[in-house]
Amino acid sequence: MLSVIEGFSVVWLIILVGWFAGRKKVLGENAQIVLSRLSFFVASPALLVETLARADLHVVFAAPLLVAAASAVITAGICLVIVKFWLRRTLAESLLAAMSSSTANAANLGIPIAAYVLGDAALIAPVLVFQLAFYTPVYLMLLDGLTSGRRATPGRVLLQIISNPMILGTAVGLVLSATGWALPSLVAEPLHLIAGAAIPSILIAFGMSLGTTRPLNPADGRRPDILLATSFKLVLHPTVAFLLGHFALGLGGAELFAVVIAAALPTAQNVYVTAQRYQVGVAVAKDTVLLTTVLAIPAMFGVAFLLG
Repeated sequence: MLSVIEGFSVVWLIILVGWFAGRKKVLGENAQIVLSRLSFFVASPALLVETLARADLHVVFAAPLLVAAASAVITAGICLVIVKFWLRRTLAESLLAAMSSSTANAANLGIPIAAYVLGDAALIAPVLVFQLAFYTPVYLMLLDGLTSGRRATPGRVLLQIISNPMILGTAVGLVLSATGWALPSLVAEPLHLIAGAAIPSILIAFGMSLGTTRPLNPADGRRPDILLATSFKLVLHPTVAFLLGHFALGLGGAELFAVVIAAALPTAQNVYVTAQRYQVGVAVAKDTVLLTTVLAIPAMFGVAFLLG
């Protein structure tokens, strides 16, 4: 499990750089917003094209994909109901809490953990493809409709799809993977360079946000939401993945361990970027990402211990 610690150490070092830059204001007052928008509109779509274009769809669309999809939807559904009807938040806030409780950091943490802990980076592909191709686009479309103040007609939904850079990047990547087409080097090289800015931009922007507020700030009034989303992500999500994988699909051994470890990954930083983009649930997204990133190491040790 030393490779798990190494993966988290890399993430935390970049976050620390962002925190230091934010405290010293070396990038100016609006750097956090600029970096978040750079990631959402430019770098992350390029990363999606690159990542999904290399995915083996025959391996991706198999039993681990069913576990990834069903466990995320079940976890998010329970969280959404509790936040909406018990904590009485708006639907948009409830969606962000549900997203925080069930969206795994499959890219910048999942890939190295799959490679060095599970022995094969392709094992994280089902989670990555499900979240990027289906799960996250659904949240983005719903949040577009809820925060725009306009009724979601079929035409407007279609316009949101074709104008959302994250969804476009996902679609292009899947088409490239399915057809076997390769981008010409004149396009692929600059795309690769732009994609390289996605993860640092997200992590540095996140680190900057930590310099302005502290976790579980009582002034935010969202402690119950944050604690609920955190516990769901680190406990309920992997538990549901285990139950589905073992009892419903008959997975065992390394394959079962892989789907449970994937579910135990911390909340993706993209959730925070999405919250910033739509200016809803920012405190819940930020603190859930922080707490789950800190607590995911003992959670994964627990998974390794329980599954042998």
